[in-house]
Amino acid sequence: ERQLVESGGGLVQPGESLRLSCTASGFAFSNWDVKWLRRIPGKGIEWLSTITSAGRPIYAAVFQKGRLTVSRDNAKNTAYLQLDNMGTEDTALYYCETDLIRGEGTQVTVSS
Repeated sequence: ERQLVESGGGLVQPGESLRLSCTASGFAFSNWDVKWLRRIPGKGIEWLSTITSAGRPIYAAVFQKGRLTVSRDNAKNTAYLQLDNMGTEDTALYYCETDLIRGEGTQVTVSS
């Protein structure tokens, strides 16, 4: 069974950083680009970044100033997202997807 499972979410304080993981199983993870998205209540779905199968990151324009970093470790079938200097506007359900499947997401809440 193909699966993508996100982890690492939780409650963080403003200004902190968070690293999320996206672990794949049941398919050849290394062959697929991985997209990171988030769903903010009342604002819909926002694409954050894509990391290609070769490991090249592509960032949404709003994140091209360096607050967001994505990476992958194909040996571990895992992709990562790190978001720095988080604010309340980063509160969202974060999830990863490939063209084959989407994970269920991990909730991130930024609050003091």
